[in-house]
Amino acid sequence: MLLARVIGNVVSTVKNDTLTGKKILVLQPIDSAGKDRGEKLLALDSVGAGAAETVYYCRGREAGFPWYPDDVPVDATIVGIVDHVNVSRQ
Repeated sequence: MLLARVIGNVVSTVKNDTLTGKKILVLQPIDSAGKDRGEKLLALDSVGAGAAETVYYCRGREAGFPWYPDDVPVDATIVGIVDHVNVSRQ
């Protein structure tokens, strides 16, 4: 599971047909404490996430699974909205 914060959206009028009607969001990866880590990335939204929400996303081949049976050209997909994170300090 990879955590991120939604920081923007993308508007595209020309794209692959399989992306029509799918929302593209800009994500800032974060650690479990909510601090920024790594470079920003684009991800398709499969759950209806919105601005400033904490989400978890998947990358690679698995990023296309939420869109089955469509074969969507995607490298990252938001698969959940995070309500809160509990970290055990042992």
